[in-house]
Amino acid sequence: MHTIEPFYNWRGLYIAAEDPNSPFYDREYSEFEFTDAIYNYVIHPQWDNIDSPSLFIKILFVDYETNFAVIELFGEWNDPINNDIMLLKRDIIEVLMQSGIHKFVLIAENLLNFHGDSDDYYEEWFEEVQDEDGWIALVNTRPHVLKEIQDYDLDYYFLLGGELEEVDWRTSTPDQFLNRMEEYIQKRIG
Repeated sequence: MHTIEPFYNWRGLYIAAEDPNSPFYDREYSEFEFTDAIYNYVIHPQWDNIDSPSLFIKILFVDYETNFAVIELFGEWNDPINNDIMLLKRDIIEVLMQSGIHKFVLIAENLLNFHGDSDDYYEEWFEEVQDEDGWIALVNTRPHVLKEIQDYDLDYYFLLGGELEEVDWRTSTPDQFLNRMEEYIQKRIG
């Protein structure tokens, strides 16, 4: 697992550690010292720790003019044991929302499992972004993870499935990616 790195091609456009509005502002990273692990497997040091033993993230891009953020997920999302949605919502999402972000893309291709619990935080997040004409989309979710999310009836709060399961986002610029997401979401909502 230590060889799975967060996507880095947009680093020339955005670095969360250099963004004063980011929850990871001023964070220093090591390329060589592995300090975090998921279930005794060390992970690449570029992933950001959100105080969950199993879920790590990387804020890949934020645009405060278009109110858009892309966050890559890594590991296991486990609400019953770690309350990961609370950690993500309170410590990451709300910080971004205070700066005007209300369109969230969660890249889920490295999300290995999902264990849901209560939908309170999901509902709260959904209502807050909806009030601002925003949305929350999960992109490239593994089929078994998609089913796990749907089994907890959380697909009401996320845009997921269909075309969002095979998005070639890595070859796009953030602006191209946002435009594609907006077009797709307008078709789906409208």
